[in-house]
Amino acid sequence: MNNLTLFMKASRFQVIPVMVIPVILGGLGAIVWNDTFHPLLFVLTFIGSIAAHLFSNMINDLWDFRNGIDTAEKETASTIATNSGFLANGTIPERTFSLLTWSLFALALICGLILSVTSGWLVLVFGGLGALIAYFYVAPPIKFGYRGKGYSEIAILLSFGILPTLGSYYVQTMTIDYRPILLSLPVGLLTTLILFNHHFLHWQADRTAGKRTLVVVWGEKRALVFSKFLFVLSYAALIYCVIDGVFPYYTLLALLTAVPFYRVYSNLKAENPSHAYLPLMGASLKATKNGGIIMMLALVVQAIIQAF
Repeated sequence: MNNLTLFMKASRFQVIPVMVIPVILGGLGAIVWNDTFHPLLFVLTFIGSIAAHLFSNMINDLWDFRNGIDTAEKETASTIATNSGFLANGTIPERTFSLLTWSLFALALICGLILSVTSGWLVLVFGGLGALIAYFYVAPPIKFGYRGKGYSEIAILLSFGILPTLGSYYVQTMTIDYRPILLSLPVGLLTTLILFNHHFLHWQADRTAGKRTLVVVWGEKRALVFSKFLFVLSYAALIYCVIDGVFPYYTLLALLTAVPFYRVYSNLKAENPSHAYLPLMGASLKATKNGGIIMMLALVVQAIIQAF
């Protein structure tokens, strides 16, 4: 495995669309609603957001390792690990992993500082909130991702929905508007659902290590009901955005992504082995990616229509 492949696996680069989609949506919103687009500023926003997302992935792994979550996953039968495992098995030394992690933070910070000069100090507020959420999600003394009171779900909605979409829009327009917030909700809720569903894969290990996710606190049966509620809420948000005019009506094509998702839910029982949730994770990722692509294309088509 070469260094680039190792880095991509360690940072879980394959899930980068969950950050890229809201950033692109914010930029497209600026085009459709304000007829404004600055390519260089968008590129900086794009790079900074990717670096911030990879930092979030790696700092999560780093503190899960330090807090003993990785060890608990290895020792708990039938648990499916979702971290890279490179720290637990010694593939990457902790010091090297930490250096890579904070290098990504530095890159995101540099992009944020440049954008704050061109678009205003609020850029640092958006970026700073995202950084604090990413770090204290698992890091002491707060570790709110371990507290099981819904803090982590709110944090994910902010970090992978509202903040990147609103921030991307603000960089282009230097204005705050309710529309990019609404724009962020369908994909933001679907991304929150990804992170919520992944807890089912290792909730027994989380319980052993003292990580109190909502799945641990509520139990599998009740948590699965909430997962289905988030599923319905995500697509209800899309419908509301169309009704409000934030998305054009043909964005409703994204509702088709709910069909295979629903079928996976119908195959689950009240209690399931960890591996039974792998299709749910796959459905979550596909719905977010495919739904996000449809939302982006809908805004692109809308921008073209308005141009003519």
